[in-house]
Parts: sequence; C-alpha cells; structure tokens
Amino acid sequence: VQLQAFGGGLVQAGGSLRLSCAASGRIFSSYVMVWFRQSPEKEREFVAAITWRGSTHYADSVKDRFTISRDNAKSTVYLQMNSLKPEDTAVYYCAAWHRWVGVTNYASMDYWGKGTQVTVSS
Repeated sequence: VQLQAFGGGLVQAGGSLRLSCAASGRIFSSYVMVWFRQSPEKEREFVAAITWRGSTHYADSVKDRFTISRDNAKSTVYLQMNSLKPEDTAVYYCAAWHRWVGVTNYASMDYWGKGTQVTVSS
C-alpha cells in the first residue's frame, strides 16, 4: 500500500482544515487507516483511526473537534479538523495497520505516507 497525505496548510486558531490520504496498491479495505501527528521534539502521537466498516477511535485531545472518515470506493481516508488550536500544529501522517489492536502505537504500523504540515497560528 502506498499512501499520500495532502491538505495541510496554515490556518488561524478556531479555523478548519481537511486532510486527505489516498491509498494505492493492495486492497485498501483490508486495513485500518490511522492518522498520527508529530511536532518538534515530541514523539509521534496517535490522532484517530477508522476500520473498513467505519468504527472510529480518537485521541482525547482531538475528540469532538476532529472527524475521521473513509471512502472505500476512492481508497481515501479523511481527517476533518475543526476548532483548531495552536497545539494542533504538527506534521500529520496517515498510516495503515492490518488489525485494530495496537492501532494507537506508531511503531506497529504496516505502511506510512509522507506527512503534511499543519500550522495553526494564535
């Protein structure tokens, strides 16, 4: 599976962005799709995950602000980010993992895409 994330940019606090991650290669529906993020001097952290059937899981820090979704026909996963805060500033990565257990552990992922920078100004 090859992954490509895009949609990042600069936004003011309180604004919104929508990230997309297009997958190609092996069967997209076989994988749990995951978003992580990493800011300078911090470890990569889990943001959100979604199964093929649409079950989701979010980090507490983004719950009720971010929404993960996927379009299996288009092999694309999305991350709608609302009410953005300066602390959301990071490089956002999409990843694919073949099971639900361990989905929050960045070291477990099967595939990674290149990141996209999100910068939230105060």
